[in-house]
Amino acid sequence: MTGAPTRRRIAYGDDASQVGELHLPAGDPRGVVVVVHGGFWRAQYDFSLGTPLADDLAARGWAAWNIEYRRVGPGTGGGGGGGSPETFDDVAAAIDVLGDADLGLDLTTVVAVGHSAGGHLAAWAASRTRDPRWAGGVELTGVVSQAGVLDLRRAVREGVGQTAVPDLLGIPADPDAVEAAYDPQQQLPLDVPVWCVHGRDDDVVPVNQSEEYVAAATAAGARAELVAVDGDHFVVIDPEGPAWAEVVGVLDGLG
Repeated sequence: MTGAPTRRRIAYGDDASQVGELHLPAGDPRGVVVVVHGGFWRAQYDFSLGTPLADDLAARGWAAWNIEYRRVGPGTGGGGGGGSPETFDDVAAAIDVLGDADLGLDLTTVVAVGHSAGGHLAAWAASRTRDPRWAGGVELTGVVSQAGVLDLRRAVREGVGQTAVPDLLGIPADPDAVEAAYDPQQQLPLDVPVWCVHGRDDDVVPVNQSEEYVAAATAAGARAELVAVDGDHFVVIDPEGPAWAEVVGVLDGLG
């Protein structure tokens, strides 16, 4: 390949948070990676968290679509207006933008890579078209969850992110109030493979979120794999670190 990767900002709606940055490699992309940032779905965290990963992916030959979405609560410079279903509507709409003919993207391989709350949204997006609200959109072909919140009922029981899940869903702190449509654990088995890359010493999103998701997925006949790595909650989004190398290795096997 010659030249350098490029970056293009694309709006998929009228809200300031309905935007993404498409990082394109110098040559034809190997496939598309949707980068979904974390931050417990809260407005103070934005898609700048995904920029280093998208930059790295584009340098490796991928088209990386780093998406923003409406989040929960107040944030510096905006970012609120999210929750259910708004946050989910945005993630679905952002992924569906990839199908626009003017982008000219080959959608044979479309993998969502998400960290923490973004891991939840990445896994959710792989099942979203089962629901009539989000049917007919671009289908994912794989998911890499980086320390993802994959079992919302368990997260409520254990206070993962304190009140983050009830705040996202607009429910009381009752696991039974979590609707299946929003919960990856309740959508098993998925039709696409899922890799769960998770730090063994994660004290923000416990590794049991990934361990039990993979166990339940494989028991249900789905393809899922736990990739346990050394380190904490954030080691998985360090593009210079060994945990990110595990993510890159997964992607190398896909495109």
